[in-house]
Amino acid sequence: MKELFNQNLLIEGLMLKPNMITPGQACPTRATAGEIAMYTVRTLSRTIVPALPGVTFLSGGQSEEDASLNLNAMNKLSAVPRPWSLTFSYGRALQSSVLKAWSGKAENVKAAQDTLMVRAKANSEASMGTYAGGTGATESDFVADYKY
Repeated sequence: MKELFNQNLLIEGLMLKPNMITPGQACPTRATAGEIAMYTVRTLSRTIVPALPGVTFLSGGQSEEDASLNLNAMNKLSAVPRPWSLTFSYGRALQSSVLKAWSGKAENVKAAQDTLMVRAKANSEASMGTYAGGTGATESDFVADYKY
């Protein structure tokens, strides 16, 4: 935040794009959505000024379902103030299952569109803290040692 202020940026015109605080893929102890929500929002509340309008999370290698459940838990959290909008940047948490359903084939367009609507609805609900879960999409796109 200090560097953003040093650069004279208009904080009210920015959006932060971090990962959620989750255990590493090799960690044998899995965290609950509530724990991920608490650690992520608590860290944001300790470091990000309220003037920032939004935090748009990356899915960080989580499955689409896990990412939606974790975002939902953050938006339901009442123990820590959340002055910013919390949502997705809508990469993997929206498109992975859609691309798999489509597979580049014209005959799969309707199936891909239907899958997109399911994921979009799930993430819309997660952004409001009303997602109940259960849409599937539990496969992770995590790739160990991935290099750009």
